Amino acid sequence: MSLPDHPPESFASLSERELEVLRLLASGHTVKTIAAQLGRSEASINERLRDARRKTGAASSRELARLLNAQKIWDKNIDLSTQRCAADTPPQPTTSGLKRSKGTRIVLIAVPITAVGLIVATMSSMQQPAAPQAAQAAASSQVPLVGNWLLDVSRMPKEERPQRVTISFRVSQDRKWTTRVEIVAPDGTRKHAESTAAVDGAPVPISGNLDFTDTVALRQPAANTLVMTLGKKGAPVSTRIYTVAKDRKSMTETIIWPGEKLPGLETTYFNRID
Repeated sequence: MSLPDHPPESFASLSERELEVLRLLASGHTVKTIAAQLGRSEASINERLRDARRKTGAASSRELARLLNAQKIWDKNIDLSTQRCAADTPPQPTTSGLKRSKGTRIVLIAVPITAVGLIVATMSSMQQPAAPQAAQAAASSQVPLVGNWLLDVSRMPKEERPQRVTISFRVSQDRKWTTRVEIVAPDGTRKHAESTAAVDGAPVPISGNLDFTDTVALRQPAANTLVMTLGKKGAPVSTRIYTVAKDRKSMTETIIWPGEKLPGLETTYFNRID
């Protein structure tokens, strides 16, 4: 996804009616269904969207709706206070020979997506006693995110492509998620990171050999959607939204970068490999 050259500066100029239409658009509605829900004509809805684009300078209504949704998520950012960490974060070795290009930055910061709590959806399958391996297998079968994922580098510019990036998610009986990332950079440098976290929004330390992030915190806004916030020394680095397709074969990562006004958005794609 590409962003407009000049993203909207602020939503302060929008009326409540315009914001209402944009929120419905961001949730997946069309102009036709928005009109039906609000009891208005399609022409009236289109007029509100045109007014919103004019006030903000946005190129498209759907992109403006996504930015509004991203702002809402960023405003509700996960607390990254280091006082909530379960343990002190071990020192992270510095990296060398690895350029922070746009593509590399996207996949490297997406380190420990230590999963949010799709565990809620798996609890019913874990009520009866079972052997540890059987219980874990039953839980995993109900969680869209569990498994191994491979970054689709073909959608990235050649000069920014890593050689390979894989992410694996596992869930334990105590409802904690372990995430491991393996990265082969364009120059062949290998990096890895691992973290284990409960689904409580509290930051936990990350182990491995990456130096640009040291904590991760997780939440779940929907059954097939994970929200992860990465931090460094108590400050947010980025918020990432992972959405698994209905067939569970692909996953979209929407990255929200903090900004002084509106956040920036980027998107990458993963395919299941297990």
